[in-house]
Formats: sequence, structure tokens, C-alpha cells
Amino acid sequence: MSRNKRFTKMMILAISISLVLSLGLIHPVQAGGWTQDSFENGDAQWTSTSGSWSVVQDQGNAVYYQSGKSEGRSSAGDAEWSNYVIAADVKVVDFNGSTRTYVAGRYADANNYYAASLYNSSGGKLEIRKKVNGSTTTLATKSDYKLAVDTWYNVKLEMNGSSINMYVNGVLELSATDTDMTKGSAGLVTLKSLVMYDNVNISNIGDPTPVTPPTDPTTEPSTGTPSDPSTETPPTDPGPEPTEPDQTTEWAAYNLTGFAAANTTGGGIISDTDSRYMRIYTASDLALALKKGSKTKVIEIMNDLDLGWNELPAAAQAAPFSAHNNALTHPVLMKTGVSRVSIDNFDGLTIFSANGATIKHAAFTFKRSNNVIIRNLAFDELWEWDEATKGNYDKNDWDYITVENSSNVWIDHATFHKAYDGLVDVKKGSTGVTISWSSFVGDDQGPNSWVTQQINALEANKSAYPMYAYLRSNAVGMSKEQIIAVAASQKKGHLIGATEFASDNADLEVTLHHNYYKDIQDRMPRLRGGNVHAYNIVMDNAATWELKKNITSSMSKAISAKGYHFGITSNGAISTESGAVLLENSVILGVQYPLRNNQADESKSNYTGKIAAIDTIYSLDGSSFRGNSDDAKSPLSPVPASLKPFSWNGLTALPYSYTAEDPAGLQARLISTSGAGAGQLSWAPAQWLATSYN
Repeated sequence: MSRNKRFTKMMILAISISLVLSLGLIHPVQAGGWTQDSFENGDAQWTSTSGSWSVVQDQGNAVYYQSGKSEGRSSAGDAEWSNYVIAADVKVVDFNGSTRTYVAGRYADANNYYAASLYNSSGGKLEIRKKVNGSTTTLATKSDYKLAVDTWYNVKLEMNGSSINMYVNGVLELSATDTDMTKGSAGLVTLKSLVMYDNVNISNIGDPTPVTPPTDPTTEPSTGTPSDPSTETPPTDPGPEPTEPDQTTEWAAYNLTGFAAANTTGGGIISDTDSRYMRIYTASDLALALKKGSKTKVIEIMNDLDLGWNELPAAAQAAPFSAHNNALTHPVLMKTGVSRVSIDNFDGLTIFSANGATIKHAAFTFKRSNNVIIRNLAFDELWEWDEATKGNYDKNDWDYITVENSSNVWIDHATFHKAYDGLVDVKKGSTGVTISWSSFVGDDQGPNSWVTQQINALEANKSAYPMYAYLRSNAVGMSKEQIIAVAASQKKGHLIGATEFASDNADLEVTLHHNYYKDIQDRMPRLRGGNVHAYNIVMDNAATWELKKNITSSMSKAISAKGYHFGITSNGAISTESGAVLLENSVILGVQYPLRNNQADESKSNYTGKIAAIDTIYSLDGSSFRGNSDDAKSPLSPVPASLKPFSWNGLTALPYSYTAEDPAGLQARLISTSGAGAGQLSWAPAQWLATSYN
């Protein structure tokens, strides 16, 4: 990307003179009358309404810098602009966590605009987003787009009627269609990130071709010879009108099914004007909505929420919030604290976000509740390095969601990032639970990722952290980068049944379907009694398995000799204590032990569970297999105990219908823009409240 502004200005001047000489006029630019702002003359054309904006020097060039860690907004141009292109050079100085950086168009105000988004989450994402009346929706997404700090990206947002396109570095990356906003000025928006903007260019669709001015109705008609119709090129036949996809058929894949299918409606489909429908903007709003005895039925999370105990206002530091175990090592959590949110004795409740909002620094526990739905939410920043139990992660008990003594719970289209303990655990005889179309991911290892921030803090003060210092010593010989890579994967997935041989374990019922597990080391799931049905899930541990090979036997011995636990476990689905787990039409990549049936003592059959796989793809170290766990020489055959014949506990057949897709295309489906995780579907609130789309 060229950064030579003097050359750019000279070229603009030369082109302008050429146009004047050749045409005798300069055609007006419909989108505002100016084409480029390189900020060499300040920021007079821009109006900032939030954040800390200033013109600063960056390697000899003037740039427009938003240096505040809250939301920053600045706009320029005409509120009547309609069809135009805004492009800008964008450099993120500090992502400040999983944040978004926007180049915005048709910007009416802080609550209404379109945006081309750089999103530092889950390996990096590009997005086209819209914000309407304060509610944000993702219209299109491209995942696994690596983003880096201190790197210039040219980001372009093109709006033409209902068509919206996003380009990065000259490449068309995303397209979307939307009609909510038809006009507005240009905007630059940062959501807690620290960002430099430069060379903001605003032009008409199709520029650099000059825009022809409107015909003057007083102009005399041409007296030239009319064109010969026989020589004119006939218009191209556009063909039949494109048809809309059959959304009923497509969306039927998102119907509620599984053990939660019977009698689960959540708060129901009620009007947003109903007094039982609450829009949540702050922690105080959420505290009011979730107070025990509340009549709330629907909770719509309107924006990201930071819910650490020290982040809560004093009025919200009461039930259902309470202070969780204190953070001991992560520099952010030591400041923010962690909250426990207890949702107790609710019957009929839906918690969702139409825009895939993120909740941070909080652990949710559903107790003695029935008929609960959680949809389209992301959960993040609940992990820290464990010195207290030497890497066993047995102290803080931070799970994003725990379901206990509850029934008919549906968790859908959610994203769970790395956590200290489990991601979603189900305990104390909970029945009728379905977890679907959700994404469970480790850390992206970016320069300002959650794990990187933690390891940087340990590196700066090794003497305070004996285990970390030992890993970095010559006795083990791990580099900081190796430690980040190992720590980035998630240690535990789902524990279903918390207590060994608890009498209510037999009641446990969980369905897992269309979930994507990326870099999860263990427990997908681990069951103690009861029944789990898992179909169309992907366990993608290929990268972590390759990393495991870099931990030499001498390293492992040195770590164990000190009683430390730092490495990579490689387990898939686990059934113990006579539990029943059936895995169907799924994909398992880079997992050493894909199916396990005993985690305590393989010689004792009461510790052994029943587990089987049907039509599942398995790949490890270049070898691939597709088939069943009971096929001859199947690599899916459970270990380590003698097999127990598979049968459901207390059931002759599953009490629900379902359609298991061919696993061959499953991974691509789950990581697509309409796949697993929060923020993937652009739905109106009423669609998120539904449970069937037939």
C-alpha cells in the first residue's frame, strides 16, 4: 500500500487540471464534493461525537487517531448521500481484546449506519454489519481472516441501492443485501480498539469515471443526425428474475430438536412492547430482569456486556450477581473481577441477542429452572493461568454456563471462548438439554489475545510465578511462544454429571448437534450416567495434535517431576459409570483417543460407560477412516476398558426425530457464514424467539 501522500496530491492535482482543460468544467461528485482526506491539513471536515480523536504523525504522515478505549465515532459529509463508496487506510494500534473496527457509510447517527468491520475474534473475521435503532446485526461474515496490529489495511464499503460490498486491499471479500438505510454521511467507528485512519476516499459508484451532471431541461435538443437503430446494440436479455432461496427449507435445519424438543418454548413469541420483554443495555438492566421472582419472559441483549464484579455499579452488586472466586494471575481479571450470575427458579425464559453480543467476565448458573432458551450470544474472557493448583485448573470453578437441577434447556448459536474450567456443564440430574449450532474455540494467539496478555504478564515477573518460571528455565526449555501456543487450546469441554456415582446422574439427558469444537483437548463430552446423543458435530484438534508432538518426552518428564501439569490431553467423547453416549455422522480430526469408556480404573466395570460411533469420519497423522466404532479394526473402537454393549438408559429409542447430515461436508458447513456460533445469522428478534421454522 502506497503511503506517499505528496505523490498522491500531485496526481490528484494533475488529474483535476486535465479534466478542466479537456472538458472545460469539473463534474460535481454526488457523494460530497470532496474525494480524499489525508489529514495533512487537520480534521476540520470531521465531527467526533465519542472517543478521543486527534491528528498525529505516524512515520512522517498525518493520520486521524482514535486513542480512547471506549467507543469512538467520527463522521463527515452529507446526510443526504445515498449511493457511494467510502474507502480508508486502517491501522489498529491495539485491539484491546476481541473488538471491532469500522469504516461506516449511510451514517445517520450513533445508532444507525452500515459498516465494513475488522473483527479481532476467533482467528480474525471480516464482517458487513448494520446498526438500526441501536440494534446491531451481522449481514455477512468471513472467518479465519488473520488480522494484525500495526498493519495497514485498505477497507472499502460500497453501497448501491440495496447492494452492499466490502473490499479489503482491493479484493471483494463480502457482499450483502439490505434496505433498512438509504442515505447518510461517512463514518469512522471504533469499538474499544485504538485505531489510525488515513487517506479516507469518498466517491460515487463507478468512479474514477467522472459523474455526468443532470441534464438541464432548458437545453435545446440536439440537431445532430439521429442514430441508425439498425446499428445499435440491442439490450442484453437479463434472463429470468433471480428467485429468493427457500428460507423455510433452509431454516428448518435450525429447528429445536433433541432432548429439549418436548415442551421447550422459552419465554414464547411475545411483542417487544409487552412488559415481560426487556431490552438489556447495562448490568443494572440485567440484574433487574433476572431478579428472583421476576416476571420477565424475554431478555434481549442489545450490546456487549462486561460483567466482572468490579465492573458492576454498586446498585447491581446484589442478587442475581455475586462475587466469584478472585482472579490470581490474569492482569485484566485482577482488575475487573469475575461475577457469578445465578438464574434461579425461572419457568419460561428466553435470553438472546439479535446481533451476537458478547458477555465477558461472568459465569452463569441456571438452578431449579425449566423451559429456558439461550441463543446467539458469545461468552469470553474467563480464563487465567493456574499456578494455585499447578496447572490442574481445580480452584476457580469458572464455567461459562452451568445447568443444574433444571429441565428443558436449549442453548443455540452460541460461541464459547477459552475458559478456566468447563465451557458448558450439565449437573444434578438436569434433563431435556439440547446444545446446538454452537462454536467452542480456544484462543487465537494474536498479539493482544487473551492468552497472550496473560503470558506477557507472567514473562514480565517470572519470579512471582514458579510454574511459569520453571517452564521457561533450562530444565524444560520452553519458549514464551511455545507456552502461548500450548495454553491457547481449551482444556475441558462439557462435564455432564459432576459427582461420581451421584444418584441423579441416571436422569441426565443431553443432545449435542451441529457444534464445532476447535482446539478443545477433552470432554466432548464426558458423561457420568444418563444419556447423551451427539450427531453432526466436528472435533477439530488437528493443530493442537501437531503442537503436542513438539513437547518432547524430556520436557514432559521434567514438568511431571515438579508436580506440574502443562501439556495437551487428546480425548474426544467419553462415557463412564454406565452412561450411554451415541456419536453419529460426525467428524473427528487430530484426536488421539476419539472414544473413551473409562477414566478411573479400567479393571472396574462400574466405572465403564457405554459408547458407540456410527458413520463418523476420523483422521489422525495422515490416516483417514469412515465408519462405525464396531467395524473390524476400527480406530473408533472405545478404550481403555472392555466394551459394554450399547443401549440407551431407560429408553428403547430416542424420544424425538432428527435428520443427521452426511459428515463429508459437515466441517465446511459449520464454519460457513451461516454455520455454528453467535453472530452468524442475520435474523430479526422475532425469528430468534421461534423454535420451529417449518
